[in-house]
Amino acid sequence: MPMDAKEVETYGRNLTKASSAGEPASSLIKLLDDLRGGVQATEDLLRSTKIGITVNRLKTHKDPAVARKASELVSKWRSDVKKAGAGSATPKSTNSTASPAPSPAPAAKAPPKHNVPPEKRNVNTDGVDYKVTGSATRDNCLKLMYDGLAHMSEEMPKTVLGVARDVELAAYNKYQPETSEGYKTRIRMLYQNLKNKSNPGLRRRVLSGEIAPAKFVTMTHEELMSAEKRAEEERLQRENINKAMVAQAEKSISSTFTCGKCGQKKVSYSQAQTRSADEPMTTFCECTVCGNRWKFS
Repeated sequence: MPMDAKEVETYGRNLTKASSAGEPASSLIKLLDDLRGGVQATEDLLRSTKIGITVNRLKTHKDPAVARKASELVSKWRSDVKKAGAGSATPKSTNSTASPAPSPAPAAKAPPKHNVPPEKRNVNTDGVDYKVTGSATRDNCLKLMYDGLAHMSEEMPKTVLGVARDVELAAYNKYQPETSEGYKTRIRMLYQNLKNKSNPGLRRRVLSGEIAPAKFVTMTHEELMSAEKRAEEERLQRENINKAMVAQAEKSISSTFTCGKCGQKKVSYSQAQTRSADEPMTTFCECTVCGNRWKFS
């Protein structure tokens, strides 16, 4: 019996998780074989489930058998879609009387979208039961993951909850027990990054499976940044390096000068030639006690 869209999406997530977790090639091949036998490829199905993208990534898998299976499956689906398109063309009439034009195929239904405003979504507005782990601490962390992923998303609650559970489980497996500071700190950091208004692409990449849960929970602060933010950070870093390389006037501390503001004799000073070479140098002073600055020639 052909798989429906939900089953295909589940297989896609399982493929992504198995690949990211470094599971044996046999596990990936089994999933690919199931897809080959269970998917009747149509353009709508491949687009809505993104299974074509998921399988296509495996064409570069380090195991040659997995890469070959993925390549064969992508080629088969491409051929099936092409044949389906060719078969839908209106056949030429062999009679002198033109055949009536076929009725247009019904338009494919768009995937259902959630009816709560995206900016207001959370477990409460979506009516989600997040208490599923048997641990109050883990349930609360799962709630944070759901709220972060659902924010500004139009995906249905079932889809968001499935990804949120996978992320929480990956974090628990990596940083357990749930009472550890590492686990709780990591969950809070991921939540803050998911809610970041300047990085909406992160939520989409996690929900689509482009970033696997096992990878997501170990990403560094820099890896979690948007491309724009990362470029800005690199620009600032280059500026700071350039400034650090500019020679600074050397300052000395002297008790010869007296601060006219606080009367202390703890004054740092430096000298620079600010006028023509035959003129005396300018002395720049700064009181180390009150911060008062002055200069004289």
